[in-house]
Amino acid sequence: MLKSIQAGAIAASLLASPVVFAQKADSPQSKKDVIAKILKIQQPAIEALTMGVLSRPVNELAAKAAPALRNVPEAKREATAKQIDADLRKFLEDNAKPLVDKGLKLAPSTMGVALDEKFTEDELKQLLAWLESPVSKKFAESSQELQSLYTKKLIDDNGKQLDEKFTALQQNVAKQLGLEAGPAPAASAPKPAAKPAPTPKK
Repeated sequence: MLKSIQAGAIAASLLASPVVFAQKADSPQSKKDVIAKILKIQQPAIEALTMGVLSRPVNELAAKAAPALRNVPEAKREATAKQIDADLRKFLEDNAKPLVDKGLKLAPSTMGVALDEKFTEDELKQLLAWLESPVSKKFAESSQELQSLYTKKLIDDNGKQLDEKFTALQQNVAKQLGLEAGPAPAASAPKPAAKPAPTPKK
């Protein structure tokens, strides 16, 4: 989804904007230039953060819709699940690029100003040197794999136990509400931020 965004053009226009550092007009241009380079390098992380903001409530909605599907007639359940899944994905597709664009425009006046206030120019240059180093780039490229390995092991070692405890909690709450509780969904590794949790089918 994010691949369709013209990241380079957006970043260039943002970094050239004269209002980017309006809150710190007294900062030297050399410091502003360093901050601009840092933000450009961090753009993929900013985009991912923005997509997380968008996808989090969609994932929560998908999770809440799952038990409600049990109330749908069995003959229509699978088709309804597919339609809900399609609607959630379309919502992400329709809103991803506009929100990311707005997020990139906000980054300089928020993150940029914070960097300007909290770091000296020399510290920022050290940070930039680290971000541009081969080791930093390699670490960034490996971060997703590291997180996946960690979460998979965490789920493998604790998922079944947590499922059992959550099922007991779900049944207890349902009993207090006078409702019939269905089985809790199995624990699984988190999905990428840009995609909603899959809607359970029949």
